[in-house]
Amino acid sequence: MKNIGIWIDKEKAHIIHVKDDGEDMTTIQSNIENFRIHGGSGTRLKGGPQDVVQDSRYLEREKNQFRVYFSELVPYIKDADKVAIFGPAEAGEKFNKELQENYKDIFNKVEGVFRADSMTDNQTKALVRDYFKKYKRDTI
Repeated sequence: MKNIGIWIDKEKAHIIHVKDDGEDMTTIQSNIENFRIHGGSGTRLKGGPQDVVQDSRYLEREKNQFRVYFSELVPYIKDADKVAIFGPAEAGEKFNKELQENYKDIFNKVEGVFRADSMTDNQTKALVRDYFKKYKRDTI
């Protein structure tokens, strides 16, 4: 049985293949830009010039960068029997939604999306290993 856990955030994803003799971990960098939207008043005087910020342009660009990032992860997990997604913030939920919309065969293998803070590589491996160990014990 091929169990894969993914710890994902906006910067990188750790893909952990759980095996009987240990775990293999692959790290994929996202290349998603950190957008800092500036705007507001250009002067301290009331009624002075205003900068118009086009949030939609930045958000659409970020959405496209997430889509590319997620498509880079799919080949690593397409052969999995079970997939568990971990991570802080909303990156895991966005990845799950992308799988649901565009990769239904992989989405059907997702066991769940779980919140997990940033951690070291060894802690990440242990989290995924323990999750699948518990899952295996609960299903027997």
